[in-house]
Amino acid sequence: MRFLQRGVTIADDGRAAAGYTLFAPLLQREAYLIDMAGEVVHQWRLPGQPGNYAKLQPNGNLLVSTWMGEGPEGLSAKGGLIQELDWDGNVVWEYRDPNQHHDFHRLPNGNLIYLSWELMPRAAAARVRGGGAGAEHAAGGIWGDLLVEVNAAGEKVWEWRIWEHVEIEDHPIMHIKNRHEFGHANTIAPMGDGRIGICCRCLDWVGVIDQESGDLIYQRHEPDWGGPHDFQILENGNYLVFANRNAQMPRGSKIVEWSPGTDETVWEYWGNPSHTFDSHFISGAQRLANGNTLICEGLWGRLFEVTSGGDIVWEYISPFTSNETKGQSTGDQSTIFRAYRYAADSPEIAGRLG
Repeated sequence: MRFLQRGVTIADDGRAAAGYTLFAPLLQREAYLIDMAGEVVHQWRLPGQPGNYAKLQPNGNLLVSTWMGEGPEGLSAKGGLIQELDWDGNVVWEYRDPNQHHDFHRLPNGNLIYLSWELMPRAAAARVRGGGAGAEHAAGGIWGDLLVEVNAAGEKVWEWRIWEHVEIEDHPIMHIKNRHEFGHANTIAPMGDGRIGICCRCLDWVGVIDQESGDLIYQRHEPDWGGPHDFQILENGNYLVFANRNAQMPRGSKIVEWSPGTDETVWEYWGNPSHTFDSHFISGAQRLANGNTLICEGLWGRLFEVTSGGDIVWEYISPFTSNETKGQSTGDQSTIFRAYRYAADSPEIAGRLG
């Protein structure tokens, strides 16, 4: 079975996008940079297990969020400590928010934008529909998603609350989820021109925020996505998402690219058969410079690259496992939230590896 293999299992050097791949196993305290042969060429020791992932910056530093044991009880994907580490692992900047979760990005102006939680006002929480068995959160209400931007000094310069901009009744929580939180945003995506993308797993919904006004200038709800992740804009202006398709039939996740002007699908990737590519939670994708797509099938710790025609030209299954109970599984797990490929001559890598 593919997920029981480890390391590089497929390598088509002629068609794969050469470079180095970064990932941080969720249940460990390391971020790894591997070459196309799967060899670790650099790594960073982290102060805690990743809140979700790590990402290189153009200056070669690592931006990462780790969980320090704080945050709302019962909610998943908690971070709390956001740090920028230099190539040697030294802390050059950090910011703390115990309610930070899932995603974070350095903006072109040098500020940081990230996801946080805040208890919704009672009047807003009373409008929330849907969700399965289970009452509101033990804290006495429903947590909602909050976007926060801070400057280099750690001062808040912008906030956005989902319940103030979304018609709550129009977005019921998925029936297989509890009512502890409204939204469960897992992605914020700076899109340029003052636009910020947001993806909410429990609503099967993505949106684009005009940061100046706070208004939503694009929205799409698609139940077939089944708890999507990693909503983003591509260089061609199209949108891309990892559709987990949790509890959907036929079984299997997929990657969907569509035109925001028409909402028509222009490209998608399924497994063949579909159940051979299937991650009901976490996961993501990255469009590479050669037109291929790097996919993180998070449940299995599987990273693989596909062509536009769907051919797998590189595949790696993480050998870094932790024996723990995580969600619906127990035992030796190698879960990965996201992964990123960097070319050897990219600003993030150039001149830093011998």
